[in-house]
Amino acid sequence: MEALILGKPVEEAAELLPRLFNLCRTAQKVAARMAFGLPLGPEDAGQVRLEILREHLVRFCLKLPGHFGTGAAPFPDGWQTGGAAARLALFGPRGALPETPAELDAFLDAGQGIAPVLTRVRDCFAPGEACSGHLPDVDLSNALDVAPLENSVAGRQARNPVLLAIEERFGRGPFWRVAARAYDAQDCMNGRMPRLVSPRPGVAIVPAARGTYAIAARVEAGVVTAFHRVTPTDHLLAPGGVLDRSLASLPARKAGMAALLLDILDPCSPVRLRELDHA
Repeated sequence: MEALILGKPVEEAAELLPRLFNLCRTAQKVAARMAFGLPLGPEDAGQVRLEILREHLVRFCLKLPGHFGTGAAPFPDGWQTGGAAARLALFGPRGALPETPAELDAFLDAGQGIAPVLTRVRDCFAPGEACSGHLPDVDLSNALDVAPLENSVAGRQARNPVLLAIEERFGRGPFWRVAARAYDAQDCMNGRMPRLVSPRPGVAIVPAARGTYAIAARVEAGVVTAFHRVTPTDHLLAPGGVLDRSLASLPARKAGMAALLLDILDPCSPVRLRELDHA
């Protein structure tokens, strides 16, 4: 990929990068423009937020229900604007997710909105199963390092009181990660998301549907002369990272749950799982 970017004029490179990938195109384009020193449009931040929300709804409406035989559901009306109909469809009559751990069980027991998906994931994995444990959080100091980091939606929602309670009871496993995606979707519907950051010239840190996306670049005379890109999946798949650790704590008797686990972790590049014969 770097060979395709290097030597290109900055405008051409910024347009080319999102065309190379099917996922998170807006986040990649915005990050590229920031790293190349190009101006952003007034709608760019909002488009990143909508892209994140759309990816979350793909999981809740299409991907995860398929694992449980319930069939895909259409996106709720008005999802782009966070209207009342969309909130009702996703979060039930209250139109919002639980704010405290004490409210969580009542929300799940009511079985409305996305609660059945959360409940099914919770019930598939016992506490401690398919958990990653604690890894360093991604931040401005390490986002460009390809290393085992907690660069995920769950990582950016980890301080939510409900997520803290889930982590204490179940660990940093599938239920924690799917619940975090729900709260991230709610934040997007409420117009909240992490800032687009350029900590220094040539570096861009942008929120994306799977975590934090980072680009470092050098531009000389309007041409890209150096380019480095790190995605949440690079951190997820790093040796000793979240995927390795989650699979290591998945009991052998639940190997059939590995595909569900992979869909929850949601890498943006193809991953093939193979069960090892330990006999």
